[in-house]
Amino acid sequence: MSLIGWLGKIRGHVPEVRVPLFRRRRLLVAGVSLLLLLLFWLAMPVVRFDDPVSPVLFSAEGELLGARPAADGQWRFPAGERVPERFFRVLVSYEDSRFYLHPGVDPLAVLRAARQNLRSGKVESGASTITMQVVRLARKNRKRTYAEKAREAALALRLEAGRSKKEILALFAAHAPFGGNVVGIDAASWMYFGRSPERLSWADAALLAVLPNDPGLLASAAGRVRLLRKRNGLVERLRARGVMPELECRLALAEPMPGGPRPVPRDAPHLLDTLAASRGVVSPFRSFIAADLQRTVRRIVEDHGQRLFGRDIRNVAAVVIDNRRAAVVAYVGNTGFGRSGEFGQSVDILQSRRSTGSILKPFLYAARIQEGGITPETLIADTPVRFEGFKPENFDRRFRGAVPARTALAWSLNIPAVRELREYGIPRFENRLRRWGMTTLDRSPEDYGLTLVLGGAEGKLVEIAALYAKMAQLASDAPGGGREIRLLIEEREAPSKMTDLGAAAAYLTLQALTAVNRPDEEGFWRNFSSSKWLAWKTGTSFGLRDAWAVGVMPNYTIGVWAGNAAGEGKPGLTGLAAAAPVLFDLIGAVDGGGRIERPWSGLKEIKVCRDSGFLATELCPAETVLVPEESRFDRMCAFHQTVHLDASGRFRVDSRCEPVDRMRHEPWFILPPIQEYYYRADHPDYRPLPPFRADCGGGPAGERGSRVMSLVYPEPDMSVFVPVGLDGRAGEVIFEAVHRESGATIHWHLDEDYVASTRVFHQIA
Repeated sequence: MSLIGWLGKIRGHVPEVRVPLFRRRRLLVAGVSLLLLLLFWLAMPVVRFDDPVSPVLFSAEGELLGARPAADGQWRFPAGERVPERFFRVLVSYEDSRFYLHPGVDPLAVLRAARQNLRSGKVESGASTITMQVVRLARKNRKRTYAEKAREAALALRLEAGRSKKEILALFAAHAPFGGNVVGIDAASWMYFGRSPERLSWADAALLAVLPNDPGLLASAAGRVRLLRKRNGLVERLRARGVMPELECRLALAEPMPGGPRPVPRDAPHLLDTLAASRGVVSPFRSFIAADLQRTVRRIVEDHGQRLFGRDIRNVAAVVIDNRRAAVVAYVGNTGFGRSGEFGQSVDILQSRRSTGSILKPFLYAARIQEGGITPETLIADTPVRFEGFKPENFDRRFRGAVPARTALAWSLNIPAVRELREYGIPRFENRLRRWGMTTLDRSPEDYGLTLVLGGAEGKLVEIAALYAKMAQLASDAPGGGREIRLLIEEREAPSKMTDLGAAAAYLTLQALTAVNRPDEEGFWRNFSSSKWLAWKTGTSFGLRDAWAVGVMPNYTIGVWAGNAAGEGKPGLTGLAAAAPVLFDLIGAVDGGGRIERPWSGLKEIKVCRDSGFLATELCPAETVLVPEESRFDRMCAFHQTVHLDASGRFRVDSRCEPVDRMRHEPWFILPPIQEYYYRADHPDYRPLPPFRADCGGGPAGERGSRVMSLVYPEPDMSVFVPVGLDGRAGEVIFEAVHRESGATIHWHLDEDYVASTRVFHQIA
């Protein structure tokens, strides 16, 4: 028999059951009611809190560095990651002993409250559970009516269905009132006890458990007495229930009451404001700031701020970076925070765009060293020069003729730096700076021009200090080339953007910056000798508006800026005079960590001319210098030449006036005349070429012109524009020349017409 047939046979033997009509209606009504109840349940609002929270900043150790009231004026800290179990146990014991047994509404408490209210004829007990109190907090403590109570009960059931007991306790802890404008256990713990919730004692937890029930008790002396009785009563109850040991109970009863809210720390106010403005306030800002170091740095900066204020230099900022951790560990955005805003004390200078002065020169030096454009000893011309109308000058208005590259960097000479930038290429350098982490380069390379290395660009102190810190990581052979510098612990680690710069170039650059002797008009550098290994650089912007100083040690990089937030220039506002004293006091406050040693690999030795720094020829006295392995430096020394002298060695000769076999042939270091003119002033040991003997007729024809004399101004192929005076008449242009022989006479001609003759000082208008 088929299955269908068999089923049909069975059906024929089963009597048909008929449901009466009234029962079917009941079932229908019940089903519809359940459906409506379910829809009502689902339609009930989920308990949510949308209150604004306070921006809060913590140190690496978990200390509170600063906070601001929330937008509604309340001290409501973002909820921490966890609430201590101790507070939960105390809270449940005091507020809702059957919290873990009921579904959000406690029937026994409801019956008890109803009985009490009927007996007294008024509402004395509300039977509110912790869950119902959470609902009431979310609904902003609406007027307590029976309808509102029923609504709270329904929402409490809904909340219990969607949240765990621990989550509900955390909601209460985060949003309960704790007196005045203090909301939430995180704010209360710091405001009343100066510590995090995790470090609350039993007495602290008991006080905070009873306070939301009557948050106004802290406002008066009588209220504090009542609050103390409540706290101690709860402590005794906890001991009686076995929650708290006897000894801890005695200790808790002996603890004093807090007198009221404590002042909120203001150890890093500018960092807090910057983070709140740029990242929003969702959770606490957990920084790498070392609290003790932050306070030390802030004190030093404030002390120097007071000193500089008397010289009309009103703003100072500093940052300290831990090179090994790749983290900012001290951040002082300005001085005088909280005073009148007349002088811009609220401005976070660390994040402000300021003219960089010469603080970027080391990065050009590193790029040139790496690619092989120079060696540390290569001579670079330091003579008057113009580039398409741009005439760079050194800070002291002097010229040195020629200086080794490392000295030009240590002395921060502008003319050699501009020459090197022109050689390297403005777009290439600008691209490297941008790639390495400077976010302020938002103009075209052509717009910056050669001033890019002299302050034509703007930079942020925090970013520039980070560039130096990343160079220190590279020089120290940090694994993977180092990491990007972080402010907050929650930020992801990222590899350094400077890995295209080798460890060798970074090391050689920092070595050049270890020179202590820095020329300046007032000898300030003499105050800055240090027993610590230190690479440091200063910078001053055009118009004496920005003073920079950055110091690099193995463990730390420190950056300092001094000036006026509004941009006014002031006498003495230089890197050496204003920023360097702050830097060296900060250096004394940290453990620098020995010295940055030579990298294990990446360097090679080459032989260069001791005098010129170019590759040595057979005429040069040679010395060995270190360069990066990838360096392609191939420029031979052209400054050493063979000079033919007579037997006395006092005069040059040639075969026209002296037999070859009677000549002395000596290698001679010969700079171009214009370089020699300035070089001799700082190098008394420099030997100028001896003059030709009289019977040699002034030497070969090829040596009578350009090799003994050079024009300082105008340069070859230069277009000279003659100024026109107010009277409409053509003005004057000063021409200048130099000659190898100090007593030589130069005859000036214009278009073959004789103009004048000069001796010693060769200038003519």
